[in-house]
Amino acid sequence: MAAEIETIISSWEQEYGHTHAQAAHLLCDRHPEDDVAFTFIAEDLSTSELTYGQLADESRRLAAGLQARGVGEGDRVPVLMTKRRELIISLMALWRLGAVHVPLFTAFASGAIELRVNESAARLAITEASQAQKFSSLQEQLELIVIEEDYADLTTGHGSHTEAVAVGGEGPIVQLYTSGTTGKPKGVVVPLRALGCFVSYQHFGIDLRAEDVFWNAADPGWAYGLYFGVLAPLATGRRSIMFNAAFSPESTVEVIQRLGVTNFAGAPTVYRALRKSGVVQGLRLRRACSAGEPLTPDVVEWAQEALGVEVRDHYGQTELAMAVCNHAHPDLREEIRTGSMGKPLPGYAVDIIDGQIAIDAANSPLMWFTGYQGAPEKTAERFTADGRWYLTGDAGYTDEGGFFYFTARDDDLILASGYRIGPFDVESVLITHPEVADVAVVGKADPEGIRGEVVHAYVVPAAGQGSQKLADELKEMVRSEYSRHAAPRQISFVTELPKTPSGKVQRYILRQQH
Repeated sequence: MAAEIETIISSWEQEYGHTHAQAAHLLCDRHPEDDVAFTFIAEDLSTSELTYGQLADESRRLAAGLQARGVGEGDRVPVLMTKRRELIISLMALWRLGAVHVPLFTAFASGAIELRVNESAARLAITEASQAQKFSSLQEQLELIVIEEDYADLTTGHGSHTEAVAVGGEGPIVQLYTSGTTGKPKGVVVPLRALGCFVSYQHFGIDLRAEDVFWNAADPGWAYGLYFGVLAPLATGRRSIMFNAAFSPESTVEVIQRLGVTNFAGAPTVYRALRKSGVVQGLRLRRACSAGEPLTPDVVEWAQEALGVEVRDHYGQTELAMAVCNHAHPDLREEIRTGSMGKPLPGYAVDIIDGQIAIDAANSPLMWFTGYQGAPEKTAERFTADGRWYLTGDAGYTDEGGFFYFTARDDDLILASGYRIGPFDVESVLITHPEVADVAVVGKADPEGIRGEVVHAYVVPAAGQGSQKLADELKEMVRSEYSRHAAPRQISFVTELPKTPSGKVQRYILRQQH
């Protein structure tokens, strides 16, 4: 089996890493014209489809129009749109020209957009009318294409761009920026050959099959949604779903039922909200997976009955895509171990170096990240001096079976009375209380100056209000179900937790609060 997997990985290396590789060919033109690339779902749950043939034709015409506006190979082009048809066509048009897509998330305020536009040295951006105002401060330096106003002109009268640019495997296709929870966002350039890594995850991690109805609920303005809701399905000719509406448990359940979704991917916050809502009844998925933050054990237990399948937790970063998985593919599938994120994805060699999860770049054929754009100092912090190991900055460990466990980001570890406490372990206990809707744990300086730090839990009560009785119950839960040394000495009840737009808790903000 190992030899067969190595052969598959080698074939993806060659396919997506070839020096003459064309993004438009790999992602669109080689697929049957009548096959559906995307099903778009509007807020009223009406649907429309985009075939690969339609995507090829419309993206060629849009590429010709963009080329007439001066867009060419290597140009960084920010795109800010909701999950609509023109988003996918715009991305394909950029890739035909050899241009580089800079993803923007619709929840971004103008400051986040300005940073990405300036950092990428963009001269032109594409957006829709509902988002155009966010570019107002950039109007003197940036040409703005608004789909409702400019799309018809761009796709008529300019012909069709039939010769796609061959950027090769090392050529950039995307430039994202890390979420910046602990500092200024850093540019991550994604080369075309990264498709090999994305396809490996889609194949082994989530076991996506031709007959599946696949829905990745993450937003394509972020890595997980872009890598695995757009790029990986396009690379393999699979159909993907785009739901153009805000998340709610009710609408999520209805989309799954109406479209007959069999393979679902979402962040832990999605699963937690579904569990707490009580609206999930009778769903039967073939596969379900989660990524973004560790999945608490209560969700795994709930899913077996509510979804008919376990939710398999996966670990990755913007710089890596997915690196460690509880693989769903039958060739690698194993029983889930509580709290584990699984084993290395084929194509990656993973280990623990100085207490943190690390990628053996020299022995990882699908490793594609080589450093941050224009930030050599930040890059040096991520790699060992000899360049062999990429250091994730995430603390973790392995068990005797080779399963990996995430405990915390290095700066999230709590050092109390000589103990190293991972906030995830404590949160996994607290979230099981029926009166807790959400929770985050951080370390705070011990006011008595004895223990170094103490465990401080920020709890969102399900009923909207906490009490001393609930606080006492939560402390006792941790003492009895995990460990006395990790029990929170301080509990604060809050209405919500500070999170990034992609749903990750910003613990550094909580640490700064008094």
